[in-house]
Amino acid sequence: MMKFPRSSGVLLHITSLPSEGGVGDLGPEAYRFVDFLHAAGQKIWQILPLSPPAEGNSPYSAYSAFAGNPLMISLGGLVRDGLLKQTPELTAGEAVSDHVDFGLVAVRKEQAFRRAFEHFQGSVSGPLCDDFAKFCAAQADWLVEFSRFEAIMRHQNETDWSKWPAGLIARRPEVLAEWDQILGEEIAYSKFKQFLFDRQWNELKNYANERSVQICGDMPIFVAHESADVWANQGLFAVGDDGKPTLVAGVPPDYFSKTGQLWGNPQYDWEALEETDYDWWTKRFGSALRQFDLLRVDHFRGFEAYWEIPATAKTAIGGTWKKGPMSKPFEAARKVLGELPFIAEDLGMITEEVHQLRAELGFPGMRVLQFGFDTTDDEFHRPNTYPEDSVAYTGTHDNDTLVGWLQTRKPTSTPDPLKAWVNDKEPIHWQLIDAVLQSRSDMAIVPMQDLLGLGNSARMNVPGQAKGNWTWRMHASDLTDAVTTKLRTLTHDAGR
Repeated sequence: MMKFPRSSGVLLHITSLPSEGGVGDLGPEAYRFVDFLHAAGQKIWQILPLSPPAEGNSPYSAYSAFAGNPLMISLGGLVRDGLLKQTPELTAGEAVSDHVDFGLVAVRKEQAFRRAFEHFQGSVSGPLCDDFAKFCAAQADWLVEFSRFEAIMRHQNETDWSKWPAGLIARRPEVLAEWDQILGEEIAYSKFKQFLFDRQWNELKNYANERSVQICGDMPIFVAHESADVWANQGLFAVGDDGKPTLVAGVPPDYFSKTGQLWGNPQYDWEALEETDYDWWTKRFGSALRQFDLLRVDHFRGFEAYWEIPATAKTAIGGTWKKGPMSKPFEAARKVLGELPFIAEDLGMITEEVHQLRAELGFPGMRVLQFGFDTTDDEFHRPNTYPEDSVAYTGTHDNDTLVGWLQTRKPTSTPDPLKAWVNDKEPIHWQLIDAVLQSRSDMAIVPMQDLLGLGNSARMNVPGQAKGNWTWRMHASDLTDAVTTKLRTLTHDAGR
């Protein structure tokens, strides 16, 4: 078992930073946030997946398990590298809105990336060109297929690759070679954007690590059907000869949804993956460990058993439980990568078998304060019961904010179990943050919205709701000395 030091951190996605250009990015505000974490005594910055969203702007439904989201590229960083000239449109909408307009931002940034690429192509030689060549060579294992996929997707104006011409669906070598030639420049452009993202990400991560801040990433267990991963590895997924999914992922009804959640991601063909000794998973884990210091594995219970739904189903209710691969993908990865500093997201309908698998692998699980006060007798998610080998949260990206939760909660038992934990002497959200920090959990994570005491208008995601999620942004003025001092004091008093 990997023992994590007693520490704490903050959950804030990159797109939620108050950066210039209408969306959080890897520019100056990201570095300022690292400085805030360091000043507040925090050792962890937890983020959501960095992948390019396939649908609904959700980082949990991406068209690559390996690529980065170009919207996070700082245009100011491209000015610094001599790829762009500073112009007024680069900073348009810099911090006036507390929500992201992803469509508007995508159009503006795409125009800037095109200009940067044109300038880059005019650079026959130089350090940047050398670095680009090295990046393409080092990341070829996923980058070749991703850039090809993205270029074809743009050219066809169709994200669903099962609707592409038959030769592309079947990936006939002569057809791929023809399209590689036709779309050569677009493929290079796709690689260029990934190079820029990777370059800026590594600079930020190094800056954080130098200030004793570790980055905790987030890995969704599934990938989108509309992804380079499924298209390039059809034999590893439940898809038919026509490229369409036959079995999809989701979860049965739980406290998030009465009809369950129909995610729609194609299921894995675990037998086919086992025949390759889980090579695709080892590469995926390896890529993540290159980007992050720690990794939260989303929907960990899917490795023990997963909810399999026919692709024709309208809701998740008609699914069935199937036995998962258990520890085998992780054991295969350990042989190649060594120790895996993973956190198991074990929320929802969790069985004793899931807990046993997590314990066998030595991964800490999650405890979420908001789930601990519905009834008097269920103390599993209450801070006084957290074990050391766990990561404690006030809430996750799927929860309401603490203040929003407090305003809308309806306890199902009397007396209200929360009353024993709070008083009228100071804001309740700080009292509950302190309860999580004081718990025995090795790690404690607090969403930025909870530190700021924001209501449900700052909620990041409502599970099962298709639109309106992932858009919240903080303001530059939110990082006050008062918040920094308060968090540092509570963290010190909790021995973190």
